[in-house]
Amino acid sequence: MPAPRLSPAVVVSLLGLTQIIGYGTTYYSFAIVADRVGASFGLPTSWLFGLFSGTLLIGGAVSPWSGRQMDRRGAGRLMAAGSTIAAAALAGMALAPGPITFAAALLALQVGAPLILYEAAFTALVQTGGQAARTHITYLTLIAGFASTIFWPLTSELVTVLDWRLVLGFYAGLNVFVALPIHIVLARRRPAHDPTRATPKGDSGAPSATPTARLFLLATSGFALSSVVLSALLAQMVPVLQGLGLGAAALLVSTLFGPAQVGVRFVNMVFGAGRHPLSITLIAAVAAPLAVLMLALSAPAVAGAVVFAVLLGFGSGLKSIVQGTLPLALFGSEGYGALMGRMAQARQFAGAIAPFLFAFMVDHIGAEGALAVLVGIGCLGVAAFLEIARMRRSVPWDATVSTDKSAA
Repeated sequence: MPAPRLSPAVVVSLLGLTQIIGYGTTYYSFAIVADRVGASFGLPTSWLFGLFSGTLLIGGAVSPWSGRQMDRRGAGRLMAAGSTIAAAALAGMALAPGPITFAAALLALQVGAPLILYEAAFTALVQTGGQAARTHITYLTLIAGFASTIFWPLTSELVTVLDWRLVLGFYAGLNVFVALPIHIVLARRRPAHDPTRATPKGDSGAPSATPTARLFLLATSGFALSSVVLSALLAQMVPVLQGLGLGAAALLVSTLFGPAQVGVRFVNMVFGAGRHPLSITLIAAVAAPLAVLMLALSAPAVAGAVVFAVLLGFGSGLKSIVQGTLPLALFGSEGYGALMGRMAQARQFAGAIAPFLFAFMVDHIGAEGALAVLVGIGCLGVAAFLEIARMRRSVPWDATVSTDKSAA
């Protein structure tokens, strides 16, 4: 049976839905169910967050391999396999009789997660659209930004009326009955180029400047440092805000994060299309530590927390875009999946240890001290991107991003 013809808008919309499901079920929901899982197994919540960090770390180690496989086999096929793994893992967590089997299922979930989240979706768009994928990536992140807005309150409501096991079972169903069929359909689409063959130099879409190991190291480090700030807070945003004295307002404030992500992506879509991704990257890098500084200085004032959530959403929303567009602009489309896998490994390593280390710092130096450390880490990320800007002064800040033949 021939693959169905799907317009780019339909493809982006379908991928956006699966990204909402993917991030919601594998990441955002964990902070909400952790307390109930811990109570069920007689374990402290800090142990569960440590377990979560550990499984994220191991899952990140898979990213380079999965990126290479996407280049060789096509991202759509890997995403279909990832949906199957995620569904089975969530079902295993729901049925786990004890903490060891729960940990094993959580590990399987995070090993499969790189196959269904942004890196895989971005690679799928690049494989079918080349440099035109920059626009598609922006649209995709616009949709996927609703993941936290939907799944934080949804999970909070579900665990009040259902056992946490039923909630995870329901999320397994979303992956197998909604995400998997979409990924199967997308896997049957013909890529714009054969992913098993190297892209000819003339069609790679790479900028004229030759990529260097230093450039790659700086970009990877900048994204990893930014991930520390975001991951530390996103995995525990509601508990952190409650611990700072916001009480019942914490959940309401946290729901502003998602709309802020979407809002800034819409603004970027309208006004940022002609700018080089590096300028957008710098804005994203600055927003996160600025948000944390605002929270540290204003807590427990609700108004300050609102500004924090909005700024953090701005930074996260733009970062999700530039994680896909900056590497494409700096290094081109050839071997994009493998490149994204290598960069994702560093980001996920940083993001994996961040929630645990942040919780450790809160226990030992207090919330204010922990937030101050996050501000410093975020500033190091800004410095890395500023160094890239210094190295690439030949690219104007408002340069129109060039496109290859496939974008015409």
